[in-house]
Amino acid sequence: MASDALEPLISPTVSGLGYELLGIERQRLPQGLLLRLYIDGPEGITLHDCERVTKQVRDLFEVDNLVRGEYLLEVSSPGLDRPLFKQEHYRRFCGATVQLRLRLPVAGRRRLQGVLTQVDDTQVVLVFENENFTVPLSAIDRARVVPEWPDKQVPKGKAPRKKQTG
Repeated sequence: MASDALEPLISPTVSGLGYELLGIERQRLPQGLLLRLYIDGPEGITLHDCERVTKQVRDLFEVDNLVRGEYLLEVSSPGLDRPLFKQEHYRRFCGATVQLRLRLPVAGRRRLQGVLTQVDDTQVVLVFENENFTVPLSAIDRARVVPEWPDKQVPKGKAPRKKQTG
């Protein structure tokens, strides 16, 4: 069953536990299908939260026979490099640096990283190498927020230590 078809079946179970199902990634592995569910909650996500959702979703799969064959189920928090699945996710992170992997090339590229500047019903606009790239949402295979790390700053009046050689 495709991720798009699974999501409406899994989402009520996840919501019933007090979490939001952000999205599902599927990946074929030699030992079967990997289903990775990303969940979020008002207080963030703990390992215990992931375990609760894993148990309930696994039970749902078995009772309703939703996944045929061997599968591996992973439940994860979105993390700092949070994936973007839905239009509202893109809207929420407008202004952030994002990394896109595309199904089809746009301007000869299948991977883009830049600042997400606009989002509408069918496309996003990314500023990449000082150019605007319009990318249809349907062309995006995978999207993630690129975490911004603060520069390590040296307090005023102190120079960084030099390595001693000897």
